[in-house]
Amino acid sequence: QVQLVESGGGLVQPGGSLRLSCAASGRTFGSYGVGWFRQAPGKEREFVAAITWSGNYTDYAQHVKGRFTISRDNAKNTVSLQMNSLKAEDTAVYFCAAGGATSAIDRIYSYWGQGTQVTVSS
Repeated sequence: QVQLVESGGGLVQPGGSLRLSCAASGRTFGSYGVGWFRQAPGKEREFVAAITWSGNYTDYAQHVKGRFTISRDNAKNTVSLQMNSLKAEDTAVYFCAAGGATSAIDRIYSYWGQGTQVTVSS
């Protein structure tokens, strides 16, 4: 069993940066792939980024490539999402998820956090 808690969301101006963290409980967290997803009001949840259990492979949605960076520290049971050059369209609730595989498909993931709100506005 893995429990996930996101933090780091908030209000930021366009062009600004935020760093989201996903803290996990459970001794097996280091064996899970982790993904970040987001959901804006009135829209379906969408893939943002993912990282393998080892951290050796990452994947990004096209609309965040070059702006967002996913990383993990298995010793600290955390996964981070560094978000730079934020745009208004990045406004959403951001969720981290853990599962036995690394994928852009949300149903692959077994464990989900409650989400953290990111608002990009001037």
